[in-house]
Amino acid sequence: MNLDERYQNVGVIGAAGKMGSGISLLLCQQMALRKLGSTPPGKRFKLTLMDVNDEALDGLHSYLAAQLLRGAEKITGALRDLYADRKDLVENGEIINAFVQDAMSQIRLTTDLGALKGCSLVMEAIAENIDLKIKIYQQLNEICGPEAWYFTNTSSIPIGLLDREVGLGGRIIGYHFYNPPAIQRLLELITAPDTAPELVAASKTIAADLRKIVIPANDIAGFIGNGHFIRDGLYGLAEMQRLCDENGFAEAVYMVNKVSNDFLVRPMGIFQLIDYVGVDVFQCILRVMNQFIDGEELHSDLIDTLIEKGVRGGQNSDGSQKDGFFKYAKGRPAAVYNIKTGEYVDLAAAFTDPLDTKLGPLPSDHYAWKDLSRDKGKGAKLTAYFKNLNADDTMGALLGAAYLKNSKVIGEGLIKSGVAANADDVNGVLMNGFFHLYGPVNDYV
Repeated sequence: MNLDERYQNVGVIGAAGKMGSGISLLLCQQMALRKLGSTPPGKRFKLTLMDVNDEALDGLHSYLAAQLLRGAEKITGALRDLYADRKDLVENGEIINAFVQDAMSQIRLTTDLGALKGCSLVMEAIAENIDLKIKIYQQLNEICGPEAWYFTNTSSIPIGLLDREVGLGGRIIGYHFYNPPAIQRLLELITAPDTAPELVAASKTIAADLRKIVIPANDIAGFIGNGHFIRDGLYGLAEMQRLCDENGFAEAVYMVNKVSNDFLVRPMGIFQLIDYVGVDVFQCILRVMNQFIDGEELHSDLIDTLIEKGVRGGQNSDGSQKDGFFKYAKGRPAAVYNIKTGEYVDLAAAFTDPLDTKLGPLPSDHYAWKDLSRDKGKGAKLTAYFKNLNADDTMGALLGAAYLKNSKVIGEGLIKSGVAANADDVNGVLMNGFFHLYGPVNDYV
């Protein structure tokens, strides 16, 4: 069975979730374009989208229709060529609507896993739970048959483990999209020793179809992205707890978040990032990595305590940020959590000004992340800035330099342990998946 044939019957598990909905959109667009360009014409394409909740699937249907319309409006010229034989379609609006209808006609929404029978290409985006994934793949192996290929969006679970436990014979590969999948360009491709070579080759073709930047990672729990993020987060948590006694919990959270955001010129601070990913998801990934990686204590009692107190982070169904370390207003931190009282402290000047004074001013030649994100000359500006940061002796600069150094140690450790092949791959994941302006393996420290 070739890849063109596999594209004709595709399934997505966990399709209505945060990651699954974006993956479903990408596949729906690509399959519709393939159908329109197929030779001979008239091939039947089916995309089976499975999730456990009917209401969530209704929301997925509305999301796909709206996003397909927006996407079609951006490629009207290409669609006009694909619909050249449709003399009834004259106006751009008619062509756009025809594409949306054709794309949506491929979709089959279901809560029944058995509906994936016959699917030869399955994308899975369910919860990061080893036992659940094994159970689902055991069922899929019976339902889909011995030729089906599986692409798991796991961000931490070893691929070889799933392969061995289910007996898939190398027919599964790690396909780690970044959130949101429809926008984020990065895709981590994780292969196990027994992954079928033809699946590896096909996965790269599919990634190119979906316009993704592919960075390979070896099959070690956490891979490159979470291999760095989780350890970076643990370092931030340790620094925050170290500052707690003198400054207070909420104050220490604010200070370390500011250092990891502003002083390191990152798009968001470490605790904002944990909130975005989800405090509960951070805990889940910690547990997976701690189970499979020897010689490190990958655990946080504080994270466990926050979960017990109901501080979970993540996003609401409309994409807005849930409260975690911070309470958010219009997508920005507006208050910080105080673990002793269980309440949030407003980030008013009376709270932040004394802490900013204690940290000290940002080093000279500092630019905000947003200002440098599209600056072609950012490399030289970052070099000058970090030289000044390393020369400063303010509290903020010292914390920032130490954070920067530890981030580099983490990056180099990913290469040494065999997770990443080289520094370019480590840096590429952080720059493309986390939107850092520079990679952790650098000459700034």
